[in-house]
Amino acid sequence: MSIFSRIFSGRKDPSGYAYRLSRAKALHGQVIKYVTERREDNDDVIGRGGALCLHGEEFIVDSSGDRIFVTDVKDLEAFDLMSGDGVIIRGPDKLSGGAVRSITVHFVYYRK
Repeated sequence: MSIFSRIFSGRKDPSGYAYRLSRAKALHGQVIKYVTERREDNDDVIGRGGALCLHGEEFIVDSSGDRIFVTDVKDLEAFDLMSGDGVIIRGPDKLSGGAVRSITVHFVYYRK
């Protein structure tokens, strides 16, 4: 399988690299209101303010003045909230030694 067929064949397949890259590009630059993580049946706020960033092959969540989540694009899973004002991001976090984390990012509301 050539590199082009591998990249362009998975545009609509959520497990494909092209789909994950397009999701990361769509989320790049989104302004964060707050970030939560579920711990022991409780949603804890782990950051306020910040932005989502795509830097090379890494997807970064910056909040509260520091990085709270970094994963490779090939491992990124991003699911929109039904309300449309946020996204659930899941993947192996490089900052926590490769442990798979799931965080919920809520966006700042801007009228379009």
